[in-house]
Amino acid sequence: MDERTLRILTLGGLPGFGARKISSLVNAGGVDELIEKPRRFAELIGEPAVQALEAGSARALAEQTLKAAASKGQSVTAIGSADYPASLAAIYDPPPVLFYRGSLASGARRVAIVGARGATPSGRSLARDLAQGLSAQGIEVVSGLARGIDGSAHEGALSGPSPTLAVLGSSVDIVYPGEHKPLAARIEARGAVISELPPGTPPAASQFPTRNRIIVGLSEAVIMVEAGSRSGALITARVALEEGRDVLAVPGRPSEPLAYGPNLMIRDGATLIRGLQDVLEHLGIEAAPAKGLSSPPDKILDQLKDSIAKSVDQLIVDTGLAPPLLMARLSELELLGRVERLPGTLFRSAGPA
Repeated sequence: MDERTLRILTLGGLPGFGARKISSLVNAGGVDELIEKPRRFAELIGEPAVQALEAGSARALAEQTLKAAASKGQSVTAIGSADYPASLAAIYDPPPVLFYRGSLASGARRVAIVGARGATPSGRSLARDLAQGLSAQGIEVVSGLARGIDGSAHEGALSGPSPTLAVLGSSVDIVYPGEHKPLAARIEARGAVISELPPGTPPAASQFPTRNRIIVGLSEAVIMVEAGSRSGALITARVALEEGRDVLAVPGRPSEPLAYGPNLMIRDGATLIRGLQDVLEHLGIEAAPAKGLSSPPDKILDQLKDSIAKSVDQLIVDTGLAPPLLMARLSELELLGRVERLPGTLFRSAGPA
């Protein structure tokens, strides 16, 4: 049991100790002194906190929490630890600890995709395409595992070669919504499912806005795809602007309810994007051959010669490529101007390079 993590978790159980206060203590190097000599700080932390530390009840609760996490296969990292994401530690009120399943240590760039739970089919399709294209370029996609845009973003990212991270509004062992348990398992195998909440914590409305700051903290930019006037994605975008992270938004017709959020954010300074190419340009990325794909592009181009349009299903049969590899390769070729996407998931050659 890591002593440092245990001590920070102990502070988190004290009355009046929120994320901001704990991060300030960590930055000031005052955690050990406070834990070991709490009476010195009685005027600052209050008598109930002093008694909880002196009696050992706060530490006992922290030990119990760590044991529960271990029994459920969860890893725990504390702010200031080597495996705690540096970009998350830089926000105003970073979570003192993170509980997670999977792996956090990748060193890759990360971009969040957020939006409406009740998204339109076109919105979900765009979220998948954006996530898949980012994954093909080595960018990890971060989202919240919710229905709609979040789930579609994770699915798209899993169709590419890079990991994806899901941040929950419940503890890691209580996946919400329930129908996303299989998706969470796939994310865990390729990336991580993350929460600041201890094991056994069910979802609650108040926990989703606070988890949104973690999505922002893990990401260098936040993409909004469809969001109504009361969408939690608006909270995420606002937090991103406050934290100095880039916000990118897909515009829509003003008459469409789910265009409200993106249009509002564009009015307030977000970058307007039309698709993946705009995102890559904003990130300073020149489309490169998709990572993790070893098949030569002409295997697909040979099947699309003479400008014959073919469906994805037909290309799977003709090329023998697995669907995730095929879609990632098609995204690459589309970015390079070698293939053209047509309505109805059809593709055709766009001519020589």
